[in-house]
Amino acid sequence: MATSRVVVVGHGMVAHRFVEALRSRDTENRWQITVLAEELDAAYDRVGLTGYTDHWERRRLALAGNTYAGDKRVDLRLGHRVVALDSAASSVTTAAGDRFGYDALVLATGSYAFVPPIPGHDLPLCHVYRTLDDLDAIKTYAQRAVAAHSDDAAGVVIGGGLLGLEAANALRGFGMTPHVVEMAPRLMAQQLDEAGGALLARMIGDLGIAVHVGVGTERIESVGSGARVTLSDGTVVNAGVIVFAAGVRPRDELAREAGLAIAERGGVLTDTSCATRDPRIFAIGEVAAIEGRCYGLVGPGYTSAEVVADRLLGGAAEFGTADMSTKLKLLGVDVASFGDAMGATPGCLDVVVNDAVAQTYGKLVLSDDARTLLGGILVGDASAYGVLRPMVGEQLPGDPVSFLAPAGSDSGAASLGVGALPETAQICSCNNVSKGDITEAIGSGCCDVPSLKACTKAGTSCGSCVPLLKQLLEAQGVAQSKALCEHFSQSRPELFEIISATEIRSFSGLVERFGSGKGCDICKPVVASILASTSSDHILDGEQASLQDSNDHLLANIQRNGSYSVVPRVPGGDITPEHLILIGEIARDFGLYTKITGGQRIDMFGARVDQLPEIWRRLVEGGMESGHAYGKSLRTVKSCVGSDWCRYGQQDSVQMAINLELRYRGLRAPHKIKMGVSGCARECAEARGKDVGVIATETGWNLYVGGNGGMTPRHAELLAGDLDDETLVRYIDRFLMFYIRTADRLQRTAPWVEEKGLEHIREVVCDDSLGLASEFEAAVARHVEGYACEWKGVLDDPEKLARFVSFVNAPDTADPTVTFTQSAGRMVPTPLGLPKVVQR
Repeated sequence: MATSRVVVVGHGMVAHRFVEALRSRDTENRWQITVLAEELDAAYDRVGLTGYTDHWERRRLALAGNTYAGDKRVDLRLGHRVVALDSAASSVTTAAGDRFGYDALVLATGSYAFVPPIPGHDLPLCHVYRTLDDLDAIKTYAQRAVAAHSDDAAGVVIGGGLLGLEAANALRGFGMTPHVVEMAPRLMAQQLDEAGGALLARMIGDLGIAVHVGVGTERIESVGSGARVTLSDGTVVNAGVIVFAAGVRPRDELAREAGLAIAERGGVLTDTSCATRDPRIFAIGEVAAIEGRCYGLVGPGYTSAEVVADRLLGGAAEFGTADMSTKLKLLGVDVASFGDAMGATPGCLDVVVNDAVAQTYGKLVLSDDARTLLGGILVGDASAYGVLRPMVGEQLPGDPVSFLAPAGSDSGAASLGVGALPETAQICSCNNVSKGDITEAIGSGCCDVPSLKACTKAGTSCGSCVPLLKQLLEAQGVAQSKALCEHFSQSRPELFEIISATEIRSFSGLVERFGSGKGCDICKPVVASILASTSSDHILDGEQASLQDSNDHLLANIQRNGSYSVVPRVPGGDITPEHLILIGEIARDFGLYTKITGGQRIDMFGARVDQLPEIWRRLVEGGMESGHAYGKSLRTVKSCVGSDWCRYGQQDSVQMAINLELRYRGLRAPHKIKMGVSGCARECAEARGKDVGVIATETGWNLYVGGNGGMTPRHAELLAGDLDDETLVRYIDRFLMFYIRTADRLQRTAPWVEEKGLEHIREVVCDDSLGLASEFEAAVARHVEGYACEWKGVLDDPEKLARFVSFVNAPDTADPTVTFTQSAGRMVPTPLGLPKVVQR
């Protein structure tokens, strides 16, 4: 069969979805795909754009498989802006003059940020909030403003919709005071009604963001290195950076200039097949005006991509009713709207619960007989969204008011679960997956969430429906195995309880009584960790030594060339000149490579096994100790310079970081733990990217939990605010012990918090709902009392010292540990001359 050519103009999220859909379905290789992208970055998660400000690493936002590496059917051209479309010649031309012919053309040019014609809108410090490059530019100007104006640096965001609030959050993260200006009488006017918008404005105002609603921007005037912004009510704001987030417009100029039909309010006019009047040209995503309407959400965009992929392969798919539901967390505030949220249906009824004390607002829109759910709005507590959104168009099985009950109550939508949903209910709006699709996949053999994702694509976009996938598996009677491994039918939390409740202090005793076989590489380290968490015994004592994995076994991290690294503890990043000199001398004497780590410590690379004890001895004699960089335990407590040195510091973050690190050092856990303490809201210690984050306020400390800067970055969430020193430490004690007792094997705090639910954790930690607070605190107290440096424990025990030889006839030589070669201006290690292993 002859190969046809399809050209895709644009490479955003929707364009990538189209390419993926066509590739997966085109089993006969009928189409050769050329993607012409204006940006230099391949498709990335634009919905999560604000997350870029947490790490400034573009690769983290990249969509999976966005380069189509190894697929000869796809030709991706980055930095190729298309400037002309000739439908008569079936070709497009780029800015560089390259022409590409097509048999089918897919316009996925998206939209651009609208900048209202305000006098001064073109000043250099004015930006839009649309791309990664935009955020880089905003960052530059924001940092410049903060440096110039210190504690009164302000930024203005023009637009109070979703993007505007995300932009305000970004400015706040730079240390600025954001001002949000919205012409409508409320924030998020497209998603929220007056009461919901008012509550959102109040909650965001409490976070230090100035909100101006019902006003416009009259002019922007350059003043020195900043600008004076004058609002229509006479308010004047001196700003260092201005961000326009006043809405978007479809990028339909290519189609417009080529003579294709344009919708009345912009966008390439298409029918329900997403085809234009030229049957060879399609439009998808935000640029498509499907039967005259543009959709600004990724869910409808993905649907349009799937429709066109189906059409190109001879199908008859059509774009149906779009789900415009949204659920998000803005500045820590839950916001959701779904269905006919504004009550546009004639004769509809509203059921409203507005709790000013709890700062929650919920509204359900019902049919005129008060039976059928038409839509709703949730602010402050959106826990019911997962069940309510799929029920739109269905009869509510109970009193409507009860569906707005708080999370964790015996009534409410969350208590009904998926059993109340009909088979037609849409579980995943991003990928148009119904409950029936999920149950069918379960019936076909999908027995866990990953297999459901692979089979149905549910949960592969925004991920908000993943909890419902778990509930559906349980509702269908699919047993979710909790077994740790083939040797233990119990889960890690269950084994923790068994060890705590018995006097068993060995793996052999545990497996003999509660397991089977001899154990494996999964259960042995887990049991070793639990034993370490429940006592102060040295991890290399007796049988425990054989349970440890490679790093714990030698109390050092093995590197790619076979050598080891040594990381002494530097509590809170606070280090003396004497310790700096000591580390430098050791690195020089042993020929080690040194590196400042991301956790404010110094890592020494390139040591042989037999050199480790002598390196440790010199460190211990110099007053330093193990930093536990090798263990599933507390790694570091990062700190800023705090009130001692910083002009903006509100509390002594350095001393608090030192106190916390010395308190929890060596505390073994299901996974590594990282903490941060920031002395003010400028967040220089990046505490909200840590498992436990502490941020100073004027009156105390805010405690955040469940952050993660790893492969799946997640902001920590506020557990409690304005705490005194004693209460802060007490809450951290309880949080850590609750986590250590109940988390699964190798589960970080971020997924654990999501699984348990922040409100439940708050009840356990702050309200002592389980009555275990004193027990948790006592466990930490025992740990603190029994702590001893693991390196020193080896140095004081000849039997343990005997383990640290490279091989049985290792010579006592001072040969160099590792050699280095020059690479791109840096010194990198060359492989050690280790024995080769030949498999026969």
